Amino acid sequence: MQIAVPKEIKNHEYRVALTPSGARELIGRGHAVVVQAGAGEGAGFSDADYEAAGARLEPDVARVWAEAELVLKVKEPQPEEVARLSKGQTLFTYLHLAAEQELTRGLMESGATCLAYETITAADGGLPLLAPMSTVAGRMAVQAGAHSLEKAQGGAGVLLPGVPGVAPARVTVIGGGVVGENAARMALGLGAEVTVLDKSIPRLETLDDRYQGRMKTVFSTADALEEAVRESDLIIGAVLVPGAAAPKLITRAMLAEMKPGSVLVDVAIDQGGCFETSRPTTHAEPTYVVDGVVHYCVANMPGAVARTSTQALTNATLPFVVALADKGWQQALADDAHFAAGLNVHDGQLTYRAVAEAFGLEYVEADRLIG
Repeated sequence: MQIAVPKEIKNHEYRVALTPSGARELIGRGHAVVVQAGAGEGAGFSDADYEAAGARLEPDVARVWAEAELVLKVKEPQPEEVARLSKGQTLFTYLHLAAEQELTRGLMESGATCLAYETITAADGGLPLLAPMSTVAGRMAVQAGAHSLEKAQGGAGVLLPGVPGVAPARVTVIGGGVVGENAARMALGLGAEVTVLDKSIPRLETLDDRYQGRMKTVFSTADALEEAVRESDLIIGAVLVPGAAAPKLITRAMLAEMKPGSVLVDVAIDQGGCFETSRPTTHAEPTYVVDGVVHYCVANMPGAVARTSTQALTNATLPFVVALADKGWQQALADDAHFAAGLNVHDGQLTYRAVAEAFGLEYVEADRLIG
């Protein structure tokens, strides 16, 4: 199979969809890998590294896309990339369509088969291709929040761990999943006072046991959210409804109750964000202020640590890429119901219920197309 790895063009996106090591694995199985020249530089992988692995370097982006049977990316395709897709091609990347109606319609019009990393499931109920980037984003959220609390960044001038004689910052993490746990773990490590809100008692029990009570675990209710809004210096939104738009848990009116210079970090921004006042930002301009509250809503946070992120992503995606390349998308999905959950669009048809419901569109059950 002809596999293409184009260079990411989203603002300050330095990751690449495949490491040279991953390319070598695919080439060793008889597939051809074409990498756009310079695609890996932001993650610390040179063109020479890919050539040494057996990949072909192509400077012409139009040819990279046009010749591909399978296109591997990291972030959702930008408008000019959507225009390059055509019927018969398969796209495998993060899509987050529930927050992107224009992108959804564009992919449907392309006729391509589009598989989303973030909706592929696992036997244990997890999201195996979302987990590595969720881990990175959760850990980065605390770094970003701590920096945003600095006075020069618009924050209240609060040091996360405090100092002897001065209390540490209060950090609330909304959501106790992969993002939330990693954020809480980082905040604890930095010496903050940490509270995790979640609606799953078993999950709260797991966190309480795992961290021996060093973080507070609270069942998420309207009262608990209101208390967090009043008391927290930093709130990290780590809520996920797989494939669907994130619920708006903190409203504009609630900001009036927050401390001046407090910080919101919305890790759910790819899915529309879990704060009413959230809007996507970039690494170039990561924050903005609403009613005295600093908002950090970068939609591709892991792109800032591109080498770590690229390696972690390839580790997770490579078995699925191998299945696609060896079997073709229909057989690969027919053989693995969890992989089949990744199908979002095929030949003009929407195949993911949560996305269809978000936009009031019709959809087709993926099983009908795979079978």
